[in-house]
Amino acid sequence: MINSRLKTILRELMSVKTPLTGAYLANLNKVTPRTTREDIKMLDDLLRMHGARISSLMGRGYQLEVLDDQKFRSFLRNLSAAEQDSAPMPPKTPEERIKYIIRRLLLCDDYLKLDDLAEEMYISKSTIQNDFKSVKKILNDYGLKIIARPNYGLKVTGSELKLRFCLAEYLFDRDDQKEMLLEPPISFLQKKELDLIFHIIMKQLKQHHITMPDIAVNNLMIHMAITIKRIKDGYSIELYQKEIQEIRKQKEYQVAKDIAKEVEKAFGIQIPPAEVAYITIHLLGTKIISRAGGEAEQMIDGEILRIVKAALAKIDEDLKLNIEGDKELILGLALHLKPAVNRYKYGMNIRNPLLNDIKKIYPLAFEAAIIAGLVIGKETGTVIDENEAGYIALHIGAAIERKKMKSQPKRCLVVCASGHGTAKLIQYKLKSYFGNNLDVAGTSEYYNLQQMPLDDIDFIISSVPIPDSFGIPVLEVNAVLNESDLKKIEHFILKNSQSRKNYFRKDLTFLGKRFRSKEEVLEFLHRTLMEKGLVKQNFLEFVYEREKVAPTSFGRIWLPCLIPSLRRAKKHFSPFAPSKNPSTGARNPFSWSSCSAS
Repeated sequence: MINSRLKTILRELMSVKTPLTGAYLANLNKVTPRTTREDIKMLDDLLRMHGARISSLMGRGYQLEVLDDQKFRSFLRNLSAAEQDSAPMPPKTPEERIKYIIRRLLLCDDYLKLDDLAEEMYISKSTIQNDFKSVKKILNDYGLKIIARPNYGLKVTGSELKLRFCLAEYLFDRDDQKEMLLEPPISFLQKKELDLIFHIIMKQLKQHHITMPDIAVNNLMIHMAITIKRIKDGYSIELYQKEIQEIRKQKEYQVAKDIAKEVEKAFGIQIPPAEVAYITIHLLGTKIISRAGGEAEQMIDGEILRIVKAALAKIDEDLKLNIEGDKELILGLALHLKPAVNRYKYGMNIRNPLLNDIKKIYPLAFEAAIIAGLVIGKETGTVIDENEAGYIALHIGAAIERKKMKSQPKRCLVVCASGHGTAKLIQYKLKSYFGNNLDVAGTSEYYNLQQMPLDDIDFIISSVPIPDSFGIPVLEVNAVLNESDLKKIEHFILKNSQSRKNYFRKDLTFLGKRFRSKEEVLEFLHRTLMEKGLVKQNFLEFVYEREKVAPTSFGRIWLPCLIPSLRRAKKHFSPFAPSKNPSTGARNPFSWSSCSAS
């Protein structure tokens, strides 16, 4: 009766008493102005039969005009009732339309015409042509091509392996992980069939004493469902015999073989050796938490361990995080690294739905992960992209948090000349106010300080002046602590808990500069830093190497050299260049850039 875009236009027109421009309505529905004009004409024709119309006001836009209030209200009531039983709405946003087109192309055995797809989604040909540019790029990233045949339409072509990887990504919404775990939306299999696949997988994992994350089990179930459909449709994975032989040597192959046997019986299909190898590939690309007895350490080979330790050593060298001795981190990264390398080896796609949150909330951990990724990449001949780096950052972030929990509070000694009672009052007041954030070692009279062991004391809190130098900071307070004294102590603790340095220098701050591109900004900064002897000749190479892994733009801010530049800089510094005319950095225009190094 009425599609989602027409409903959006009607709702907007009903909510205001002034005209709305076509550009506003087009932007609202994420379609072209031409499509919006066609939508408004269609909606106007419909409304004229139900007591209303859309007036086009020259130079002002469109306005709803109700001619018969009773008739129009009846139309709205019927529209509301129809929505309760309506079929799923066609995709509305460009992102939704792109996913829809990809799914239709992947699941269709025959050719599809763009005009037919446009009609299905109630959009113009120009709108779908714009969407199709993104579709082609996405499919190309999976190694898939679109072939066009005159008078027939379009069809996806490429290896069956790549096609299945793409199907697994776009057949369901990976952004809603919670919903995906509860009920994966796969239209070509009934729920009871999915449940059967799930129980087969769980049975075999249990028999082989393997524990995997919920998401990994769910993903394996999705791939098995796709395998069953493709085999039934007459499509099979093709692998070189040499590849199959290599995969057969892996422990996971027997698990895959046992899963395949049960699936054959349950679904009445034949699963050839190449398909068993395909199932093995998914097991190899999954982080197996534990085997029998949960002794994960036994699953890590020496080479993987060496690479992890090298990566952590580089992180500590560059960022001074002091985490390379964290055994839990070493184990976590080692368990993650092997499947990550296998994913790269077999061209398996991985998308990290947490990536943007990780970048924003844990920027230091993400930067450390980029450093680790560069080391791992060189050692293994793989490419650790930002999605993988995001998962590595989770392990590093946990290690940083563990280190914070283990860090000892500042330790102080109370000195008071007024007597034991006053000293104790100060001591307990400090404990009450600071809790576990301050360790009060005890109290002392001034004359006893010379005999006191002060090696493990960070500072002294004293109600009397202490002229002697003990090589320890002294905070002088009142005998009865007041709010000002407590704030003074708190400020001292915070100031000395963090190593704060001023990296911004007047001679490295460039205001009012005009840049036409991000490359021009970098060239200017690099040239200036070279002249001041702050960086080496090849500093810029490492900046670009870092940018390849993941963009360092956050909103309209660009921080292009967050990696400590692999020792290519000679000092700590942070040049600052606000741009008068924002250039384009990554996807968004940036208004300033800062390049840090150490």
